[in-house]
Amino acid sequence: MKKLMIASFLVMLVLSGVTAQVKNGPIVDKVIYDVRMDQTIAIKDTAEGKTDVFFTGLNTKTYKGIQQTDLDKLSTYAVPSGTWSLLLNPIPNKAPYTFQTKAGKTVFNPLAIQEVRYALNWLIDRKKIVDEILLGAGEPMITAQTPGQPGTYKFNLVPAKLGMSARGNEKKALADIDAALKAAANLPENKGKLVKSGQFWTYNGEPITVKFIIRVDDPTGRLLEGRYIADQIEKAGIKVERLEYDRSKASNLAYNSDPANWEWSMYTEGWGAGATRAWWDVTISQMYAPYYGYMPGGQMEGFWNYENKEIDRIAQKNYNGWFLTADEYWNDNIKVQEMALKEAVRIYVASQTQFYVANKARFNSRMLYGLGDGLNNWSIRSADVKPDANGQKTLRVTQYSARGGLFMSSWDPVGVDGFNDVYSSAIVEACSDPSTFESPNSAKDTPMRVTYSLANVETKVKAGEGGKPEGLIKVDPAAIIYNSKTKQWESGVEYKDVGDGKYDYVKNNNLTSYSRLNDQRYIYGKWHSGAPITIADVMYATAFPYEWANKDGDNDKYYDESYAAQYQAYLPISKGTVLNKSGSFTTYYDFNWPMDKDRVAANGAVGVKAGNPGRQTIVSFEIYEALAKLVAEGSKSGTQYSFASDPSTTEVDVINPKCVADIKAKLQDFVAKKYVPDCIKQWMTPAEAVARYNAAIKFIDTYGNAYISNGPFFISKVDYNNNYIELTAFRDYPYKSDYFPKLFKTTITRIDDVNVPATAQRTADASVDVAVSAVTYPDDTAKAADSKAKVTVTLIMADNSEKTYNAAYVSAGKFKATIPAKDLSALSPGAYTLVVQSVFSTEAPAVQAVSLAVF
Repeated sequence: MKKLMIASFLVMLVLSGVTAQVKNGPIVDKVIYDVRMDQTIAIKDTAEGKTDVFFTGLNTKTYKGIQQTDLDKLSTYAVPSGTWSLLLNPIPNKAPYTFQTKAGKTVFNPLAIQEVRYALNWLIDRKKIVDEILLGAGEPMITAQTPGQPGTYKFNLVPAKLGMSARGNEKKALADIDAALKAAANLPENKGKLVKSGQFWTYNGEPITVKFIIRVDDPTGRLLEGRYIADQIEKAGIKVERLEYDRSKASNLAYNSDPANWEWSMYTEGWGAGATRAWWDVTISQMYAPYYGYMPGGQMEGFWNYENKEIDRIAQKNYNGWFLTADEYWNDNIKVQEMALKEAVRIYVASQTQFYVANKARFNSRMLYGLGDGLNNWSIRSADVKPDANGQKTLRVTQYSARGGLFMSSWDPVGVDGFNDVYSSAIVEACSDPSTFESPNSAKDTPMRVTYSLANVETKVKAGEGGKPEGLIKVDPAAIIYNSKTKQWESGVEYKDVGDGKYDYVKNNNLTSYSRLNDQRYIYGKWHSGAPITIADVMYATAFPYEWANKDGDNDKYYDESYAAQYQAYLPISKGTVLNKSGSFTTYYDFNWPMDKDRVAANGAVGVKAGNPGRQTIVSFEIYEALAKLVAEGSKSGTQYSFASDPSTTEVDVINPKCVADIKAKLQDFVAKKYVPDCIKQWMTPAEAVARYNAAIKFIDTYGNAYISNGPFFISKVDYNNNYIELTAFRDYPYKSDYFPKLFKTTITRIDDVNVPATAQRTADASVDVAVSAVTYPDDTAKAADSKAKVTVTLIMADNSEKTYNAAYVSAGKFKATIPAKDLSALSPGAYTLVVQSVFSTEAPAVQAVSLAVF
């Protein structure tokens, strides 16, 4: 009996220990970020336990070079998350293809010729790059959509229709480029100036040149890619100036300099997927539409900017949900994709399987990760490592930087250029909670800091003038928006396009909207400063874009052109917000997404994010307001700040010591004046505002930075000298440490093999055999899939119409689909695309495209 009591007591102790570990916030207590300048050293340090995880994806050559003794100590996350592209500088993008530099020199830019840019798609052998540089761990890529993710096959049919292929066609490319240059030479402005002289074309006696920035800090990848492409371009008689720069210099020139400075004309870009996606409208906007700020010039005031109003119009329409049907959505996206391929200002080259490694012995379980983007903020949030002697769990994260720099871009939480590097996003995304997010394993829009029921999401639209959607939901007269002109919250007013690209406030007492999200509640909690998150934060973040995207007069200091380029077309979506007596919100908004109700709900969610679109960055209202005052009214230090990476000003930065000191000084001014911003005066008293400012000042004094956010970690130390950042768990957080690991644990499918006949006769059925595994996420253990897996084979016809066939379960892991002879007989002889998908439930499906030859 005594032994039984002792055993019971020990069990209780063990259970109580387990219970004690389930606390609010993340599993680990601290996270330490540092850098290595050599990937080989970083891998070795990870294997030996000197760091826990190497947060930079490795290419195949580097990964396969790891010694087996080290590989045995590592846990690997292999994800098709990287992509390579080329960004071209097309200034002036019109005939006669010349422009004057600031030094007064006339330059002929061969990449200003659309036909030359377009021909590069045939000049580059993408398959060669994948096979010889990526060693087969990737796929040729012609569009911006990552191969193998849901919905991408529709986009990848476009280049096939245009005659593009993975192998290219060098002969065609050289002929097309030569013809384009001859046509340019015959223009009156260029006659006698643009001539073929020996190997190269010359202009005024000098070789016409591509200034090609090639990333030297990726020696086994983009360096080799760039050198190969440079050699190909020179075959066309165009001289290539090979600018082999590291990341800092390369990205600063390509993204932050005026294209008219003529410091570059092509760049070997590399991208992470950013998220696991179900929909690709955001990628279309980001990678092809000038308004989003990722094309040459970056929408920077005073710079030469690439323009394409039609791409902007359609991309914004799709991104903002201004369409009626799923067919319209897809047709418009495909149209933009074709336009972008022909414009060829950004040319995609390859997708890349990347390998992330962690020390196996240090972890109690595998981290969450994005099925489409690899290790991300969910990995940090879910990491569970062994404790030290004091019971504290510290996660050590290493990133690769050729120059040894962890601080590459400004930590600007407002402007469109802030946090534009992988290092900063890997850190702050674990510190900030958006209202909703795309699930890492299903890509589903999921609420995080809001609660709502899909039963409270209503959409009613009809075709209006010109086929444009017209909302049928009457907007409640109590719904309000912020008027930056009157500095008041007003009802019966809408912010809209009034013509000629101008936006203004218009009185309308009969407002309607496409959608309504009723009875949503924000999960408030606390800021990292300890101050409570309140309705004032929500209303401030709602008002901020109206203030900074709308130009209220010629001398409006509270206006930023780059910020406006992204936000101004988005603001008309909102038709107002009702603050219900229960404390909930009802939002009215013009957003239609007939394919997915979750996405409709997510776009109507309230939040506390006020700027830095497209990135998971959030700070408290007092930091946003201090930054706004620094830009609009000046600083104590005399530094001229801006929300842009403009060389004539200093971009605000919430961890830069000088800027942090100016932020603190501005907060002290607010305290002295008992200042309350106009937009939140009805929700915050001067005393409450002063308490907020003092809490922020105390945070700055304690931790040396002003990144006061709302996520499960806060930034507790920044060391510029040693390239070191420390995060500390924020325990006053609304979710338990095991909530999200449990939420995302699931079983997904993996397509291991697809077997199609070498040729299919139109007079007989064609069988498609598919091998499928069931893989537990994130544990990555696999077994043959059972009959619960749903497997489909979709045949894409010549007119891009589709016919889908369900595959029958044959045995463990084996499925068979049959394309009947009656369907094949209706086809013309030729090659057709088959898209194979497998799925268990609502997770992201596994997708594989194969070719079927019909005769």
